[in-house]
Amino acid sequence: MPWLLTAVLCAACGSSPASPTAADPLPPPRRAAVLGDSLAVTPTLEQSFPARLQARIDAQGLRWTIVNAGVFGDTTADGLRREPQALTSDTAVLVLELGANDGIRGIPTATTSANLSTIIADAQRRNIRVLLCGMETFPTYGFDYALAFHAIFPNVARNASVPLVPFLLEGIALNPAFTGPDGVHPNATGAERIADTVWQYLLPLLQ
Repeated sequence: MPWLLTAVLCAACGSSPASPTAADPLPPPRRAAVLGDSLAVTPTLEQSFPARLQARIDAQGLRWTIVNAGVFGDTTADGLRREPQALTSDTAVLVLELGANDGIRGIPTATTSANLSTIIADAQRRNIRVLLCGMETFPTYGFDYALAFHAIFPNVARNASVPLVPFLLEGIALNPAFTGPDGVHPNATGAERIADTVWQYLLPLLQ
């Protein structure tokens, strides 16, 4: 047996072989950052969808840490400014959840598209895998704007060759079973459902 032969040779030279059962130290968990807005931090940090993603990671024994970089009210421009804080050297995956506030404020769709594309390109230059979360907006600024806004996310994802969650709030928006009083931000049940939606797209990036 290789172990027995090693022991004999080491005995002959007066040294002791390393134990075959000695375990190498585990590498530190890898880092996945969620760069988002209020949808990433409601109803609370502890009940948010990034926290529920962490629970799934832990349940499967995966060595990943989710870092929640969500900030209330952030637009894609705000996310672009905060990008260096999220794209640290130990970040391997970026979940990009921004754009809802752009739609609420009627920001030109070309601007939103350019900001998302820049964040993704910066991440990819750092060899960070990106998952883009799609969003819709109300026709407050007209149906043409709402349609153009809808097209931002699939177009950006296709051009950057990144996976896309088609609509982060699928089955949640305006549903009182899953939202708080405003009908948009998730309650605890809604955050769990968002995590279910995101997980199917995120898990392949963690393996």
